[in-house]
Order: sequence, then structure tokens, then C-alpha cells
Amino acid sequence: MNISKCAFFTTLLTSQTLAITAIAADDNKLIGTIIGTPKSVDYSTNDSSITINTCADAFDNDLNTFFASFDRSYTWVGLDLGSAHVITKVGWSPRNDVNGEGRVVLGLFEGANQEDFMDAMPLYIITEKGKIGEISHADVQCSKGFRYVRYVGPNDARCNIAEIEFYGHEGEGDESKLYQLTNLPTVTIHTKNGEIPYDKEHDIPSQITIISKDGSQILSEPGGIRERGNASRGFDKKPYRIKFDKKQNVLDAPAKAKKWTLINNYGDKTLMRNLLAFRISQIMGMPYTPYGTAVDVILNGEYKGCYQLCDQIEVNSNRVDITEMKPKDIDGEELTGGYLIEIDAYANQETSWFRSAKGIPVTIKSPDDDEIVAEQHNYIKEKFDQMEKNWQTYLDLNTFLRHFIIGELSGNTDTYWSTYMYKHRSNDIFYTGPVWDFDIAFENDNRTYPINNKTDYIYRSGGSYASDSMKNFVDNIVIYNANAKKQLVDIWDEVRHNGINAEHLTAIVDSLETQLQASQELNFMRWPIMNTKVHQNPETWGSYAAEVDNVRNYLKRRVVWFDNKLKYTYTGIAPIDANNNAPVEVYDLAGRHCGNSLGTLPRGLYVVKQGNETKKIVVK
Repeated sequence: MNISKCAFFTTLLTSQTLAITAIAADDNKLIGTIIGTPKSVDYSTNDSSITINTCADAFDNDLNTFFASFDRSYTWVGLDLGSAHVITKVGWSPRNDVNGEGRVVLGLFEGANQEDFMDAMPLYIITEKGKIGEISHADVQCSKGFRYVRYVGPNDARCNIAEIEFYGHEGEGDESKLYQLTNLPTVTIHTKNGEIPYDKEHDIPSQITIISKDGSQILSEPGGIRERGNASRGFDKKPYRIKFDKKQNVLDAPAKAKKWTLINNYGDKTLMRNLLAFRISQIMGMPYTPYGTAVDVILNGEYKGCYQLCDQIEVNSNRVDITEMKPKDIDGEELTGGYLIEIDAYANQETSWFRSAKGIPVTIKSPDDDEIVAEQHNYIKEKFDQMEKNWQTYLDLNTFLRHFIIGELSGNTDTYWSTYMYKHRSNDIFYTGPVWDFDIAFENDNRTYPINNKTDYIYRSGGSYASDSMKNFVDNIVIYNANAKKQLVDIWDEVRHNGINAEHLTAIVDSLETQLQASQELNFMRWPIMNTKVHQNPETWGSYAAEVDNVRNYLKRRVVWFDNKLKYTYTGIAPIDANNNAPVEVYDLAGRHCGNSLGTLPRGLYVVKQGNETKKIVVK
């Protein structure tokens, strides 16, 4: 990162510096060596300059001059204070022109102790328009001291700032109280030389800092960042993968791992669809549900939006818990696993993949591309072909059907466009999961909207799948196999009594809406798309609250739709697995004693007490 010390302004600024010094003595306003993005813009020619609209103009006490950088984004101006100072207040005034007031919105103040700002932390983000001809001030809630401080202009603003000010006192401070942008954890990433991620292959060296628990907890470690995803990479708001140099415990995630994802959720204006689906997966009892939580993201001092910090789908004791293979595992029991695969419409763009005997494209996720050997590749293809041909023997129907319900309940168009499966060592069974990628689920896809008006499952009514053979594979299980259909109803009955109901799901949506409220406001300042159809949006609902209402209303109808589809009647009362050898006390709902036997009860609703357990039951 280039830093200009503005040495060529030393003579010019002598009198100005004296004036600033006098102010500082009175009100603790800080002074130092001016630093910032070297090249400014000369608006009369639109050429770069080092003498016009320079960083020095942000500290000259003249609200009619301004700093404007030549580059449009990731540009900044600040001070080298010479030693660490705890910043208690910042001030700013916008450029005096027709667009000036808006150019400061989402401008960010940062502090650092490394000259290249790799260790920078946020001090304050501006959320309102500035006032031309006035300096606005804000208190800073950060107890740590910094030698270097700066203002980073918002995206596409050329910084364009008339004046900035820093107030505080000398001292190292501590990390007892750091600044979070909202109630959500703040993830701030600074890359070497300010390089911006540009593809999915190259990691850019970074310092990754996560501030949480109302500023009382910090994780700051070296690592790397790169882009991730497929279609989502085409959005202006980019998705990222971060990788720490060493395994880390991140927030309250179960896994200690190097790799994590930052999901952009650009087309999901509720910013919650993935998180909601993960909660449903947990209720459904899937063996592993990815960890996910909403966060605010800063990259090189520029606010990027509300993201979902999430597990990387990989082999890990608290992620996909299978044996991690080594290249030497080429025969015997070692060759049998574990394997993590993805039925994947984009498989042919990957390095390690195959097409099954019936034409299903499959990416091999583990062993990794750079470690898998031919024997392992051939083995997992052979075993997948075996499962594809004889799924009754080699497919774990329990996880497959639970995964199916999650996809259909959420209305996920992409359930069989991308489907993870895994195989343990010394076990020929293929398990389905984890669930993943719900940004166009919950009534957010114009190709399937309105979902609840359809009479068939969504995967058969406009949903996408990796190949026709994948659709046929699912049909053979949930449409044409009587045993699988019965098991599907049994699982649905179980989960209907365990949280899959309108009241519980609505409560989850309500909780997520409250949690995301402050962050979504910032996000849609950065990405003003609320009234624009993006990705596969079928409608624009006009506000965040209306977007969330769309999800609530969909879920209420979808649960009823699924009941009807399975010809299932929900009573709201769970059956009891009673031990007939243990004494029971049976009562009707009016509290009258009905005896000590379950076998002779007439039809009706009862309360059964057996040992320390009391439950309601229905006798049909």
C-alpha cells in the first residue's frame, strides 16, 4: 500500500500546522504527519495530480478545499501521530459541491499500528449525509491506542472530503472495548498492498480480524482471502473464502478450522434465507448442519455489507466427520474412505470430477484436488455407480429423505443442482448432506413463483437439477418406491411434532429479523437494490419488513401444502413410545383418571404419566 508523507507540503503547511497546534492545545485535537493515497485528481482535466486536491487539503482548516483521489475506491487520508493514541472523537466535513453531502455516507474511520494498515481496526462508520460548511463529530467507542489513523472514503467516491479531525490522548490503551459496526460481529480484512480478491484460485495475504460480543472479544490472525462461488461471483457484492494460516476457533462455531466462507446473499433481500434453512436442518435432525451467522464485512477500510460467515464444507471432526484420506491410502480398508462428493451442475468446471454411469455429474471435494490419486478417484466413481444402480442397498434413506424435506419445505429450486454426499471408511453406504445454498429458496425464484400454487414437488415443477438422470434418481425414491414414501411420511410426522410448524418457524424468522435489523439498514445503503429485481427475484416487495413478511407467509402456507401433499393430518399431539411393562397413569384432557392401561383406550386425546415422563397422546 502506498503512503504519501506529503513532504512536499512541509513549507506550505507551516502556518497551517501552527494553527492546528493551537486548536489541539485547547480541545485535544490531534496533529501529526499527513498521510494518504498519493495521487489526487485535477477535476479541470480529470488527470492525476500531486499538487491539486491533495491529502493536505483535508487538514487545512478550510471547508472550501478538499481532498479527492484519482482512484475511485479504497482511497484514504489520515495522520501518523508518531505514537499510539486512544481516539475519543472524530470529525468530518463533506466536499462543498452538489454531491458532497452524500459522498461521506459509509465513509469509515480506522486506526492501526502498522504503517501499511494491515492491522487496522474500525473506529466509526458514517451513516448519515454530511453538512456542507460544517464539521460533524462522533464519539469513538474504542479503548485501543493507534499511531496511524485515517478516513477511508466509501465506494466510488474518490474520498472527496473537505476536512477530517481526530481527537484523543496519547496511550497504548487496551482491547477491552472495540468498535462494532452493529450488534453483529464485525469482520475486517486488510490485504497486502491493498490488493482486491479477483478470482477463486489465488489467495491474497491478509490480516483477518473479527470483533464480537459488543466489542469485548477479538480474533486477529494472518491468513488469505479469495473469491468463491459460481453464479454468485457475478454480482457486484462478491462472495469470499477466507483461510487462516493456522486453525482457529471462530466466534461460537463448533469447528476449529482454517477455511471459512463469507456468503454474500446478494439476491436474498432478507439476508436470512440460508440461516433459516440451517435452523430447519437442525430441527430435522441432520447429522451435520453448517455453522452460519450474520456479520458485517469491511475490506481494506471499505464497508462491503452484511454477509453470512459460514463453515467451509470440508472434512473436519465438527463439519463432515469422516476419515480424512491421504495419498498413500490406495488399497484395503484405507481406500474405502472417507469421501466427500457433490452432485454438481458445475462439475465439469472442476479439477477432480466424474460423470456417473447414468450421467450424474459429481465433483470430488475430498480428497482434495492436489492430493487425490487415481486409485481413489476410480474407487469412489465405482462405488457411486454401484449406489446409483442399487440405492435400496447403498443409500442411507434417512438422511436422503430428511434432506429432501428441507429442500421441498424451503422451496429450494437448487436442491438437486448441488447436493452433497459423503461415505465413511469401511462403510459402503452413501449419506446425503449437508444442506447448502438457499438464497433463492423461500419464494425467491421467478422460475417457480408462486411455489405453493404448484401441485407437485418443486424439483419436478420448475426446479433445477444437475442432470436429467439426477431427477430420475430422486423420482425413483420419493415417487415410485412405496417403502421410501412411507418412511417419508413417518419422518414428516416426527418433525411436525418437533418444531416444523408455523408457530415455531415464524418465531425463528422473527428472531432473525430482529437480529439483522441494524445491519440490513447499512447493507441496503451500500447496495440500494431493495426496489430492483436482482438475480432471480420474482417480485420487489418494497421494504425489508415486506421482504421478511413474504418469507413468513410462504412458510405458513408451505407447511399446510406439505401436509396435504403427503395426505397427512397434524393433530399437534405427539405419540408416546410407552413401555407397556412400566406402570402408567392415564387421564383425559379434563383431568379425569382413565385407568392404567394404554391398550384398552377408546379413540381420543389423553395425558399419560409413566415414571418421570408426561406426554399427550392421540389414540386413533
